[in-house]
Amino acid sequence: MNSIPVVRYKYEKIDGLNVFYREAGPMDGPVVLLLHGFPTSSHMFRNLIPILATKYHVIAPDYPGFGQSDAPAHNEFAYGFQQYANMIDELLNRLAIDRFSMYVMDYGAPVGYRLALKGPERVTALIVQNGNAYVEGLREFWIPIKAYWADRSTSNREALRSLLTIETTIFQYTDGVADVSRISPDNWVHDQVLLDRPGNDEIQMDLFLDYGTNIPLYPEFQAFFRHYNPPTIIVWGENDKIFPAEGAHPYLRDLPRAEMHLFNTGHFALEDKLDEIAPLLLDFLGRSTGAS
Repeated sequence: MNSIPVVRYKYEKIDGLNVFYREAGPMDGPVVLLLHGFPTSSHMFRNLIPILATKYHVIAPDYPGFGQSDAPAHNEFAYGFQQYANMIDELLNRLAIDRFSMYVMDYGAPVGYRLALKGPERVTALIVQNGNAYVEGLREFWIPIKAYWADRSTSNREALRSLLTIETTIFQYTDGVADVSRISPDNWVHDQVLLDRPGNDEIQMDLFLDYGTNIPLYPEFQAFFRHYNPPTIIVWGENDKIFPAEGAHPYLRDLPRAEMHLFNTGHFALEDKLDEIAPLLLDFLGRSTGAS
């Protein structure tokens, strides 16, 4: 009988902040780095981690302002995607990890791709799940956010506060899902409690603004795909209105050998399609890393 992997919950002090991460699997196994989206944390990988950890050394951090990591006030810490990439880079250095496969989702995509630009040879494989790197993927949902990028007025900032409500958090988990009974309500309860912490709304407003700094980097992200051509699997909820499937297909322009799998679900595809996605990931990682 195979042993059940143990997940450990740890902190590392980076730039004066406690950065939380989940760690599991054999310490000498190939590393898989899991980078979460908004408005969640490494909690989104709680069911996937034990599956991967049977063969892989899994690391899943929370960015500052999310999950169990510290969340100083927005005027006391420079929240942004480059800062996150730098902090994850430092975490990997502390853990003596110099090569890794990378699972990117939502906010995790620009964090991960910025990390890749810092050391592209370190990325051994890519798993992309509803994480954008192409302008085609920024559609109707992004119109008010784009307005804020263009005009940082108070009114445009305030218009985005609806994205932090419980109704929107539930929407992110349930919209486009065929069988909502497969989605645990613990998800939005967990996420909303953290979103509702005093001052966290301003952190998220700053990040909505900073997301705009990712778009000028899209050509560099795409150049990384072409020049380094890491083995890639795309597992995408095709009914997602935040990062729709129009953002999935362009990856094949730059990664023509990538595997593409679209699922009849929404934004958080792992919540109801884990039973379909996990076997694909194990097969892909086995072929990509040699850990069969």
